[in-house]
Amino acid sequence: MICDSTQIRVRYSETDQMGVVYHSNYYSWFDIGRTDWMREAGMSYRDMERRGILLPLLESHCVYLHSAKYDDQLTVHTRITKLRGIRFTVEYEVIRDADGLLLARGSTVHVFTDADLKPVNVKKKHPEIYEIFRKNVE
Repeated sequence: MICDSTQIRVRYSETDQMGVVYHSNYYSWFDIGRTDWMREAGMSYRDMERRGILLPLLESHCVYLHSAKYDDQLTVHTRITKLRGIRFTVEYEVIRDADGLLLARGSTVHVFTDADLKPVNVKKKHPEIYEIFRKNVE
């Protein structure tokens, strides 16, 4: 089971006038974490797309507990927590490295589709992709 850890340093452009990270940037960090998780699991987004599989977003959630600020070094922890049929859920935690404080936690739900955004049963059509996800569900 993979729980990938991705390092992020807050850039000035990600903050508002108060020096606090603007909320939408957490979703970009989730995307980075998910992309790194997939690469670590042995299947990049690019590899999946070459096989005709896309992963559109169905849901996203984020709970903001504490503010991240400019130049903070952060770690995004990413793990797959559910795999049901054509859907899977990814959960994230954003932690400030300096003090280990949990700043935010969130999740995204994705569906396996083809290039026309029609649902795909990857268990049948691409069992090797399904197995990567199945063996890494917490």
